[in-house]
Amino acid sequence: MSDTHASPDSRREVGQYEIRLKGHLEARWAAWFDGLRLTQESDGTTVIRGSVIDQAALHGLLSKVRDLGLPLIAVTQLDSKQMKGRER
Repeated sequence: MSDTHASPDSRREVGQYEIRLKGHLEARWAAWFDGLRLTQESDGTTVIRGSVIDQAALHGLLSKVRDLGLPLIAVTQLDSKQMKGRER
């Protein structure tokens, strides 16, 4: 029988995430996203990027995105190489 659940240790790993939204979110919202970086892209999207401590925190961020009413385009977990390449 295979275990389909993640181990408790794997749920506690800090991950780097990029959340892309349709529309521009003003910089004043940055504080609401607990230190994550907000970037307005030229294609009319906003990217929220940074470290997320665990899956519960990620779900909390996604709840905040839902509450904003902006369409969610993508949620991507980044590896350290991708994160360095996307820092501005």
